[in-house]
Amino acid sequence: MSLSAKREVLARIHGRYQRAGRPHKARILDEFCATCGYHRKAALRLLNRPLPPRPPKRPGPKIIYEPAQVLPVLKTVWLASDQLCSKLLKAALPEWLEHHPRHGAPLPEAFKERLLRISPAQIDRRLRRARMQHPKKGLAATRPGTLLRQAVPTRSGPPDTARPGSVEADTVAHCDDSTEGDYVNSLTFTELFSGWTENRAVWNKSADAVLAQLRELESVVPYPMKDFHTDNGGEFLNWALHRHLTGRAVQLPWTRSRAYRKNDNAHCEQKNWTHVRQLFGHDRFGHPELVALMNDL
Repeated sequence: MSLSAKREVLARIHGRYQRAGRPHKARILDEFCATCGYHRKAALRLLNRPLPPRPPKRPGPKIIYEPAQVLPVLKTVWLASDQLCSKLLKAALPEWLEHHPRHGAPLPEAFKERLLRISPAQIDRRLRRARMQHPKKGLAATRPGTLLRQAVPTRSGPPDTARPGSVEADTVAHCDDSTEGDYVNSLTFTELFSGWTENRAVWNKSADAVLAQLRELESVVPYPMKDFHTDNGGEFLNWALHRHLTGRAVQLPWTRSRAYRKNDNAHCEQKNWTHVRQLFGHDRFGHPELVALMNDL
């Protein structure tokens, strides 16, 4: 039993022991020794002397960032910057505070200088309730493809960015906050040497639709594809794509990411944000007529 727990037990039974008669004191003493493991003489000394006074509570740190002053500014900037994490928000604050007068009264220079010294941990504390009220959108709609998991090896080591032709692929679901039903998906193909990125919209990311877009990609990009890397989604780990990539005269190396490791596909994941989400947002596109319009855009 910890020392703090023993002190709590002593505080609970001390008054009862002082008020009890001789027979009851013996029972309380036995109970105290059995619970806390004290020797009987040590327990008697503790129960017969006054309780030690509680140590004075130390004053906490001085509050520098009053919630009523800081939270409205932080929340406005956080929402306007599409809910950046605290470390990125800390770095972006100098730029965003220059535009804050558009959303409210101009900020005093002294307050602005103090706010720029705020730490990421303090930002997290101040925005905790706001994050609960405004959950970040975007669902992971990757469903694991298990049929070819053993046939497609995981990529060992960092990707090859020293020569053209290494391509990463991923999908983005335009499903709002529910993956139920049918909706449009965006395919992202990123070449690692140059950052060349091609995006295509497909309906329901079926194996045939993904294969058709990959064939079109190979016909329009100005580089020959040397190797191909995907995540573990069933839209990629399927027999149609397997036959297309492995049934060539010169076999194309095909690797996959480790499960639940988004950074294994980091170049493509970044383009999912800059090329898809910043253009189309997080709304649900539930009409197949939108596919042609999105591809045209």
